[in-house]
Amino acid sequence: MEEKKLDRNSIVGFIIIAGLLIWMMLNNINNEKESIKKDAEVAQKEVVAKAESEKIETAISTHTQSDSLMNESLRATLGQFAYSATLPSAQGGNTELKSEFLTLVVENKGGALSKVIVNDEKRFSKTSDEIVSLISDNNSNFNLEIHTTDNRVFNTKDLYFEPELTKEGENQVLSMKLKASDNQFLEYRYVLKPSDYMIDFSIRTQGLNKIVDLSKTPQLNWELKSFRNEKSISYENRYTRLYYEYEKGKDNDLSPTSKLDEKTVKDLTYVAYKQHFFTSVLLTDKAFTSANLVSKNLVNDEKVDTVFTKAFAATMPLEYTNGELNYDMNWFFGPSDYKILKSYDKNLDNIVPLGWGIFGWLNRFLFIPVFGLLSSFLPYGIAIIILTVLVRLLISPLTYKSYLSQAKMKAIRPEVTELNEKYKNDPMKKQQETMALYSKAGVNPMAGCIPAILQIPIFYALFQFFPSAFDLRQKSFLWADDLSSYDSVLHLPFSIPFYGDHVSLFPLLASIAIFIYMKMTTGDQQMAAPTQEGMPDMGKLMKVMIYISPIMMLFFFNNYASGLSLYYFISNSITIGIMYVIKNHIVKEDKIKAIIEDNKTKKRPKGRFQRKMQEMMEQAQEQQKLKEQQNKKK
Repeated sequence: MEEKKLDRNSIVGFIIIAGLLIWMMLNNINNEKESIKKDAEVAQKEVVAKAESEKIETAISTHTQSDSLMNESLRATLGQFAYSATLPSAQGGNTELKSEFLTLVVENKGGALSKVIVNDEKRFSKTSDEIVSLISDNNSNFNLEIHTTDNRVFNTKDLYFEPELTKEGENQVLSMKLKASDNQFLEYRYVLKPSDYMIDFSIRTQGLNKIVDLSKTPQLNWELKSFRNEKSISYENRYTRLYYEYEKGKDNDLSPTSKLDEKTVKDLTYVAYKQHFFTSVLLTDKAFTSANLVSKNLVNDEKVDTVFTKAFAATMPLEYTNGELNYDMNWFFGPSDYKILKSYDKNLDNIVPLGWGIFGWLNRFLFIPVFGLLSSFLPYGIAIIILTVLVRLLISPLTYKSYLSQAKMKAIRPEVTELNEKYKNDPMKKQQETMALYSKAGVNPMAGCIPAILQIPIFYALFQFFPSAFDLRQKSFLWADDLSSYDSVLHLPFSIPFYGDHVSLFPLLASIAIFIYMKMTTGDQQMAAPTQEGMPDMGKLMKVMIYISPIMMLFFFNNYASGLSLYYFISNSITIGIMYVIKNHIVKEDKIKAIIEDNKTKKRPKGRFQRKMQEMMEQAQEQQKLKEQQNKKK
């Protein structure tokens, strides 16, 4: 029996897709060592800051509200801002603001947000009692470092602000003032709107130009440790990263996989601490001239490190204008939802990782609108299935052309084998005659590869789309209780490297579908592929790939979004059906042979690829003849 071989040209497309999967897997493995020196510096700063804070709090606790009786040690400690300690707000306390979307708590001490709750969003699962908190339990630090004319350095996080809550129409307005006197103060101003995730925020000073040292730049520092909010901390951490916009519209991000990544950028206009499905953003109308940005991975062992994913920090210098600070800013606290972020027209939609180039275009202009339309009247699982059907119909012509090419290659294989035998001692002549046969029969050996390559943008775009789709968060379908996370049907008493401690059913079904599809098509591909001297045995390679590809699918997607695995299961199942129909009812062997024989009777113009190949072979043949003649003369 004749051994079946694989068409080396047809396998190129599959190798590219497999290589893409391997690259994406390796790209998500953490491979950098933790910087002990930087951690030590951070720890030292925290110790110093804590000591200074305790010193100020001790001084404040001993004062009386009468300025005339104020303790001299308190005056020495607080200097020009000692007046703030005489106000009732110095006793502590906070102010709460609540809207339809957000609940905010602002502390008198520091004047900053101590709690930000995204209303109606649950942690881990939709049945959980815990609400998503982006800021809570001291996971955030917002501080302005100010230098005064008497050579002191004050940190606003250690000082007490006076709150004043008012209403402007439907908006809640909170003014937090750090006072040197009634008419000299630093103000943080918050404006919470009724149905909005965006908060107006401003920093300004009044009358402090004679108190602050204008030659020394105030430093604004914002730190945040991102809470774990999703079922899989490793999967959530993969999509948790620091994004920023700089130089009038450019955007970039820090590494999500490095243990520690740090960068200094110029003209910063926003910094975003993005978690998988929620984002905290500070935006400014007047760009920060520079900023030092830091992202640190806090998940060393996902069995132990279960509270936080990453620690973010941004340090930005502010500039005095006419001796005063005046910055109009915004806070955004809310879902990492492409539609919501895009609605603000502030370039925030680039925070959602939809892919670069053509991959991002496909998501923005095709998959997001189509899926949004389908999910507006269908359950999300059904919407994924319908989207899959539409995608398969869209690329079915490519599937047909690929299989048609394989069928033609299979039909002329006996003639190619005959040429291989006839010119086995003349490889150049063999190649020329083989190309001539392809041209005469109307067969393009690249036709099986090109359709596979053209499908890569769709594959990768959807690979980016499903993990980023906020709409899938905590949406159930069949046994999957959350289409944005894995669909565990069995918990293992042990953990398998790269696989995990559970069995997800959709990846298992998708792997089986891939196996069936490859078994179904590999035989024809091997029959169609001529064996070329000096080339590896593609038949054996393809037999190995039949088993490797499903295993890769099983391991790689076991911890991925079940919505993505559902797509691949349905997609491969539909492909199996399409290939069955093409193979048994459309592309029949006798019909293909008749077309090839008819092509042989016609004069067909050579394609560009064939002409180029022929020219290259003729040049190589001429060079070979010249070389032989030179050898004879010697």
